Amino acid sequence: MSAVPAVPAAHCENCGAPVSARYCSACGQRLEPPVHSVWHFTKVAFEDLTHADSRLWRTLTALLFKPGYLTREFLAGRRARYLPPVRLYLVLSVVFFLGASATHGERQVVRIHSYEHGAPGESAEGRAERLCRNEYYNGPWKERFHQACVRSALDNGRSLEEAFLHNLPRAMFLFLPLLAAAMMLVYRRPRHYYVEHLLLFLHNHAFVFLIAMLAWAAGALLPVAAGTALRAAVFIYVLWYVYRSMRVVYGQGRALTFAKLLPLSFFYLASGVLMLAITSIYSVLTL
Repeated sequence: MSAVPAVPAAHCENCGAPVSARYCSACGQRLEPPVHSVWHFTKVAFEDLTHADSRLWRTLTALLFKPGYLTREFLAGRRARYLPPVRLYLVLSVVFFLGASATHGERQVVRIHSYEHGAPGESAEGRAERLCRNEYYNGPWKERFHQACVRSALDNGRSLEEAFLHNLPRAMFLFLPLLAAAMMLVYRRPRHYYVEHLLLFLHNHAFVFLIAMLAWAAGALLPVAAGTALRAAVFIYVLWYVYRSMRVVYGQGRALTFAKLLPLSFFYLASGVLMLAITSIYSVLTL
């Protein structure tokens, strides 16, 4: 009787460890046959997106309806079930600003020809040069400001808006550490690590990106009055969400949390205006 050939043990394609179940016990990767067809790739991708227990949907559901929950879970070490905070923020940020960039071109613009009639035979370039000429400003970067003004006038502000939308995501990402530093001043006792504050802002900003996209999509399908009511409801929910997330993460009472939220809100507003101004100036100078 001939011997039955032994079945080779399955190994994880990611780390090489022996695998006896559906998932690798060493790195967590799922055991899957090699992707050799478009159908198999589509099937796996569809399963990952629609599976009710996937990390994507679990993370997005918690992000929308459980303020502070993802931050608390991450700090408690329960991280494998959810998308990493930085990746979550970056993905939602990219999708949000891509959507903003795709829709800004649909807005109506006033052309330079419609509000200023030039001399007979004057070209659009000459008219833009004349309109952007400023004899009263002799400060730094005068020539750069002039060139940016001319270019913006010629394309009805499209290039400036595109530059601003291109720079804003990076500015907001750099804005987060400043906000976390402000939280250090407010939450000195009991002492919290800087990273705790940074994680909370990553999750809260990711939430704002997500709910803004959902509200925009829903508002596009609703009448004007209903869309206005929806935006008001979303604004109120965002305010409550931030307040509730601070209570969940830091565990302090209602009155104390609200007392800390007020100065943080003013600081956030002032810093946000400064960040937008700096981003606008940078966009003009690099146009």
